[in-house]
Amino acid sequence: MPSYGATEAKVPDIVDAIVDVTETGSSLRRAGLKIIDTLLTSYTELVANRAAYEDPAKRAAMEDIQLLLRGAIRARGRVLLKLNVAEADLAKVLEIVPSAGSPTLMKLASGEHSAVEAVVPKAGINELIPALKAAGAFDILELPIGKIVD
Repeated sequence: MPSYGATEAKVPDIVDAIVDVTETGSSLRRAGLKIIDTLLTSYTELVANRAAYEDPAKRAAMEDIQLLLRGAIRARGRVLLKLNVAEADLAKVLEIVPSAGSPTLMKLASGEHSAVEAVVPKAGINELIPALKAAGAFDILELPIGKIVD
């Protein structure tokens, strides 16, 4: 019988086992369950009709879809970290902030503080935020990212 919502929460009250679609299995493990077998491994694939692909307008639409899908896949496991910091603490904070490239740095209107933005791995964010706070960062925001497009 199909189950909607947090299927893992229904074990063992309603069923002895479940078949579930999962990316990492972490929610199953949090519920005290273990994966005993993998039935199917899937992946994202964009398939196009050759005639449609040769039509410039349709090809452009396909390329837009491909761009957006790649952006969503690239954003997985990452968050946007935004924070403010006094100039005196800026070097300490920048030493701690992991970044794929270089964090974005902007002077605030007051001239005494800077805003820092960086895309960082979600794993470890709960250790990173207190470390940044201890280094002098304030007004720290963690924001989800839907897509990262180069």
